[in-house]
Amino acid sequence: MNFLSDFIKGIIIGIAAVAPGISGGTFAVMLGVYDKLTGAVADVFHNFRKKVLLLFPLALGIGAGVLSFSKVMKYIFENYNIQVKYLFIGLMIGSLPAVVKEANKHGFKNIYFFPCIIAFSITILFMMLENSVINIVSENSPGIAALIIYGGIIGFGTIVPGISSSFILMYIGAYEILLNGMVSLDFRILIPVGIGFMLSIILFAKLISLLFKKIYGYTYYTVLGFVMGSIITIFPGVVFSLEYLTGFVLCFIGFYMSFVLSNYKKRQIKN
Repeated sequence: MNFLSDFIKGIIIGIAAVAPGISGGTFAVMLGVYDKLTGAVADVFHNFRKKVLLLFPLALGIGAGVLSFSKVMKYIFENYNIQVKYLFIGLMIGSLPAVVKEANKHGFKNIYFFPCIIAFSITILFMMLENSVINIVSENSPGIAALIIYGGIIGFGTIVPGISSSFILMYIGAYEILLNGMVSLDFRILIPVGIGFMLSIILFAKLISLLFKKIYGYTYYTVLGFVMGSIITIFPGVVFSLEYLTGFVLCFIGFYMSFVLSNYKKRQIKN
């Protein structure tokens, strides 16, 4: 059950990593695996076998989510953009109480609101920039160095909650190139992107793991600010139509799913 639970969570994180405007890191927090993911990756060579067994179901799920759902996500976001955004919002809101409780695990100070507000504001700034998306990538196929950088951006968005790597890739005009590469399983694109992804994951995981050890409250409230900002950035508004009504239903389903997953985590900790 533990393996299956982590595998499903990995799939959700992988889907979020390729979904425009969504942060894989946000969902890692929401699903209660963020500390485990960053901590294990940051010190992966210590008790290597144990860390590999710990990360394997998550990594397998993330890979399945990214590769298997790239084509699906491309279709869904082109045809059901409103509904899927409401689903993601439900997933986020359903886990917020658990995230707040985790943030206060070592106590609470009023000053924690300061990094939370800054992180929230940065996320909103990204939303404002989204209205001025530009393409600064040349029409030619990107080289290996560029693909490694794109992989690094995906890793950055997976580790840092609230930062959508898909949006950054859209901003520089690389999102469609990578999405098509994933859909067609083009290893000339996937291999250098994978190298950049792993390097970025290890680098940022070490940094964030260190911050959690040294300044847990400040770090977690920063993460919480990014998470809350993400909910605002993907909110599609409200219109009285069948499309939005379906979205509301999916929002409730997403809320219920994340609530169940959060409670499952609590039961695992008690046991």
